[in-house]
Amino acid sequence: MAEGFLRHYASARYDVQSAGTSPKGEVHPLAIQVMRESGIDISRQHPKRLADVLGGKPVRHLIIVCGEAEISCPRSIPGVTERVFWPFDDPGRLAGSSEEKVAEFRRVRDQIRRRVVEWLK
Repeated sequence: MAEGFLRHYASARYDVQSAGTSPKGEVHPLAIQVMRESGIDISRQHPKRLADVLGGKPVRHLIIVCGEAEISCPRSIPGVTERVFWPFDDPGRLAGSSEEKVAEFRRVRDQIRRRVVEWLK
């Protein structure tokens, strides 16, 4: 979701890439749904490994959005001028009814949007 917001608000300023330390097979369908509610289509995004992204173009800003990734993400990456940590809950881990799960994805989506907009200022 963070990749989607950054692309939406700042694709002219940044080449936005997203990757994880242990990516899963596909973007969660509820993430696609709640982002679509915000007018952003992330259905073509796919999980990538951190090594695949870091091995290409220089990374200036590294934004870590998963609490577990702070522990496993490299501390020192050549070229990174800013490393920030935004520990959002993983809404995909919530057990509950369909309505509760959607509500959790919306809650986290809204937190991410606020954080991205603030960071871009």
